Amino acid sequence: MKRLLQAIVLLALIAGVSFASEKLTISAKEAYKLIGKPGVMFVNGDSETAFENGHIRGSVNMYAHHLHHSDIMGRMPCAPLFQCPKDAEHYIGMHGIDNDTMVIAYDNFRGPNATGVLAFFKSYGHKKVYVLDGGVEAIKALDPNQQKYDKLKAESRKVKKAYKKAKKAGNMDEYKKLKAEYKSIKKKMKELAKKLIIQRGIKKVDLGHGHHAYLCPEKEAKITPKHYHIDKKHIDLSWVAGKDEVYRAVLDRLKNGDKSKYVIIDTRSMIEIIGERKMDNVARGGHIPTAKFIEWKNITDFKNKKSFRDLKELEAVFKKYGVTKDKTIYAYCQVGTGRGSDIITALKLLGYPNAKVYSGSWDEWGNDMNLPIRR
Repeated sequence: MKRLLQAIVLLALIAGVSFASEKLTISAKEAYKLIGKPGVMFVNGDSETAFENGHIRGSVNMYAHHLHHSDIMGRMPCAPLFQCPKDAEHYIGMHGIDNDTMVIAYDNFRGPNATGVLAFFKSYGHKKVYVLDGGVEAIKALDPNQQKYDKLKAESRKVKKAYKKAKKAGNMDEYKKLKAEYKSIKKKMKELAKKLIIQRGIKKVDLGHGHHAYLCPEKEAKITPKHYHIDKKHIDLSWVAGKDEVYRAVLDRLKNGDKSKYVIIDTRSMIEIIGERKMDNVARGGHIPTAKFIEWKNITDFKNKKSFRDLKELEAVFKKYGVTKDKTIYAYCQVGTGRGSDIITALKLLGYPNAKVYSGSWDEWGNDMNLPIRR
């Protein structure tokens, strides 16, 4: 009986831990096994050009910055949501995703664009969505054909350099021999390229109203549109905040300083923060008053090409800036789906209960002349 009670207590503790720390990431080893599996869709958050130049086989592209829908004046028609539900339903469904699909968001490895996709899906209540820690680079490292291909590529460069040198020296016999060797290597590369997990190419589908879906080419996988439904009861506002919510936090911070129950984090570069650089159609440069400056680069593990640094290191970053778990935290960047979502995801990985990305971000705030700014 005693052992049974101990087992029940242990199970309860495990369940409690699982509930407290929501799974938001997936390792490359886990994800690698899921490539091409039914019910799983890999979604690339990088630009369309980056997707075309190299993406996980059978995946689709949702450029994180384009998930934020605002008009030319930065107004968000369905704030705090990034897109109006009907538009989002059509957009998501056209990418071959339904409510039961496991979505694995990825980018090159840095994190912001993958977390943009994560925050987008989470805000609509999608349950099975994760960030691939390490992105494209981590998948490449696991593909044995990629290792062979990269080795041949390096070899081809050496041979090419050598045959050019031989030609310049007038050694035509050596030149012809090396040129033939180069062609042989390139032929092997071409055949091997078909087997790689990371593929090139893109298919563009017109969705109307100036929007498009970017899918993998038919030769990799045929992406069939699916029905996606957003239940308003399941919309998750624990991930996103609108400008009114952030403005209340600003007023409270102006009054109470760091004793305020709120923290606002600007995740952009210093030239954006001081207003020297303005992006897109934003009328004003600068930052939200009282914001703490924690650039997104503090989150990524550049040395090991991981989307997030070790949790202890992340904890130290936020502790340094006085960002504690008892606060309600809002992070922003230019459009929310990117650098802002990166900081918020890191906070949620650490178990911060009240961390939200300001979905309008500077695109909305900088264009609203009724809102205060600092430079």
